[in-house]
Amino acid sequence: MPKKILCLLPLLPIFFIIQSCSKPSLLDENEKKWLAQNDSITVAIYPYYPPYQFINEQNQIDGIFIEYLELVEQKINYKFKRKRYDDWPKLLEGVKNNDASLILEIQQSDEKEYYLKFYEPLFESQNVIVTRDNVDFGNDVESLAGKSIVLPQGYAITENLRKKYPNFNIITLYDELTCLSKVNAGDYDATISPKAVANYYIRSKKMDNLKIKSGTDLYYEPGFAINQTNTVLDGIISKTISKITKEEKQAIVNNWFYSNVIPFYRTSKFWTIIALVALLSLLFGMSFNSYLKYKIKQRTDELMIAKDIAEESNRLKTNFIYNIPQEIRTPMNGIIGLSEFLNNEDLSLEDRKKYTQMIIGNSKELLSIIDNILEISQLQTNRFTLRLIEVNLQNVFQNLISNYKIKAEEKNIEFLIENKLKDQENIVLMDRPKLNKILNVLIDNAIRYTEGGSIKLSCNVEEEFLTISVVDTGIGISETTKNKIIESLSIPSSTDKTIGDYSGMGLGLTIAKKNTDFIGGQLRVTSEKNKGTSFTLKVPYNPLKKISAKTTQTSKPAAKPEKNIILIAEDGETNFLFLKTILTKMNDYDFTIYRAKNGKEAVSICQENKNIDLVLMDIKMPVMDGYDATAYIKKMRPNLPVIAQTAYSIEEDIQKALDAGCDDFVSKPVDRKILKPILNKYFSVLNKRNKAS
Repeated sequence: MPKKILCLLPLLPIFFIIQSCSKPSLLDENEKKWLAQNDSITVAIYPYYPPYQFINEQNQIDGIFIEYLELVEQKINYKFKRKRYDDWPKLLEGVKNNDASLILEIQQSDEKEYYLKFYEPLFESQNVIVTRDNVDFGNDVESLAGKSIVLPQGYAITENLRKKYPNFNIITLYDELTCLSKVNAGDYDATISPKAVANYYIRSKKMDNLKIKSGTDLYYEPGFAINQTNTVLDGIISKTISKITKEEKQAIVNNWFYSNVIPFYRTSKFWTIIALVALLSLLFGMSFNSYLKYKIKQRTDELMIAKDIAEESNRLKTNFIYNIPQEIRTPMNGIIGLSEFLNNEDLSLEDRKKYTQMIIGNSKELLSIIDNILEISQLQTNRFTLRLIEVNLQNVFQNLISNYKIKAEEKNIEFLIENKLKDQENIVLMDRPKLNKILNVLIDNAIRYTEGGSIKLSCNVEEEFLTISVVDTGIGISETTKNKIIESLSIPSSTDKTIGDYSGMGLGLTIAKKNTDFIGGQLRVTSEKNKGTSFTLKVPYNPLKKISAKTTQTSKPAAKPEKNIILIAEDGETNFLFLKTILTKMNDYDFTIYRAKNGKEAVSICQENKNIDLVLMDIKMPVMDGYDATAYIKKMRPNLPVIAQTAYSIEEDIQKALDAGCDDFVSKPVDRKILKPILNKYFSVLNKRNKAS
């Protein structure tokens, strides 16, 4: 919020300027109403008195008093109607008769006061004597006695001079220009005129014979005048003129009269602009600086997060690279060594079975390490896809017991399950691979750090959350180590003396935590040293309701095994032999098995043999891979079940197989306990379809 306020600071000066410019109106509501009703008030203009009023080169009326009139109009927000007069006496007659309400420029005189109201003059200008250049009458008005003096008819100077000097020989003509022209031609001796007017005409009309002789004690003091009968307009004009400052009047006069040139850098306007620009620059600089600081902090935070992620990634890689040789060699040594023992002809049947089970256990451990490698790849690239499928939790727990039974028995550990869910409550929507990964890590850790004692896996529903706990009676965790695990849920390094020789790759709990977060769960740990550890997984509980719980396959021992045809698309001899052996050992089925060594052969066999009931499709094959082969087969036979089987088990590859048309997925090496339920699902549907037909 402070940053947004700071960004608005540059607008404050503009706001204040606008506020300062919005002055209250001079007029009251009655005066405004009167002006609105009288929209044609006329101003009498006599444009023959430059620079006060005149017609410019663009044939427009211009001058000091025109600018003065515009200032008055601006202050009262009203536009007067202009009426031009070419004869001064007619102008006076028009105002007297109310043909015009206001005279723009006039000097006060006794003869006009009986019908005109005069206002404060705009300025005063000295009247000067103008004569020909070759004559010399003296330097004051009295020296003009006995001379012919020509003046404009009806002007105040004419009236005032006649009043003061009644014996002067005064002749009146049309206007100021006519008087100057007659003196220039030598028809008369002199004229008296405002200095500015005389200067203007002498220069513009090139009257070279004339010169300004001297000033007089008579002054030209022009201003507005109004017919005395118009009292409302009189009040408006009086109020407006009284509000016009000396500075405003002087600014108008300076625009037309000659004045001293003031350097721009010494004017108040210049420094006002400079101050305003400096203020705006300062505010803009402060705002921009704050914005830059904000962006730098934001970028720094992002870099710190990226640095932490990179360091965490590097730690995972380092732990993995450091531990992987030992981790891989351990199960490999067991597999190779025990396999060599199996070649001993004197080996007893009991030992042979024992070694075989141990080889299987080591193979599964090696497979778990490979899965962790793939999991690290997913963690690094965020290649996750949440796949909610129907899951029976009871089956999940039983499979975990089966997978870890031998490993637990080797360490004399009792494995217990306490499932408080009812049969129907065990059916949930869940991402089974991720749930399996989390529970495998927790159980594997429990076995790793427990010698003797027990491990209990319990399950319950609490406040719409599925709670699964793995509790062991192992060595426990020290307070320091427990705090580290609580903070990051990552196994301590092999230098931690509490764990001793029990450190693994350092990836298990990190992988479990990532998967827990992805499925929207929480993972917590409690422990007491030398008494045991408890890990608790809480995930959203999404039960799946079914109409009938008794829909599972029930085998009838007396019934004859179903005859089904399966196509195994597999290029590897060992893998084909392994799958064929698993299928032929299933007592509930009587399989006829075809084989295709590449995807192209699989398509041809399905095209030629319409009796094939199911395809086990290897994904990676020569000539044509499993993705393309599945797509072709599904075009020919949309209802033919295709089960993808491959060593690639990351989510992206699973989804790619499903997108190609595969109905299900099984990972290599194929586990018969996983394969059989999949076959049961599709062959039961197939058998029902056959019976219906």
